Amino acid sequence: MNLALTVILIISSILMIILVLLHKGKGSGLSDLFGGGISSTYGGSSVVEKNLDRITIVVGGVWFSAVIALSLLLKN
Repeated sequence: MNLALTVILIISSILMIILVLLHKGKGSGLSDLFGGGISSTYGGSSVVEKNLDRITIVVGGVWFSAVIALSLLLKN
């Protein structure tokens, strides 16, 4: 059980990093480095941004649940 939760935690952590970097930035940050030119060319993709927000929230919930479950298992 510990191994499965650890794997879930690692995968969700990597996904969270990728998803946060994909978000549209407000300045010249890392998000502009990866996709700033593309988003300015294809402006008005609010559906994509909403779906990215939803996916980020779900992955964040999985990450948080994995952290809590792993801490409870390792506590005992």
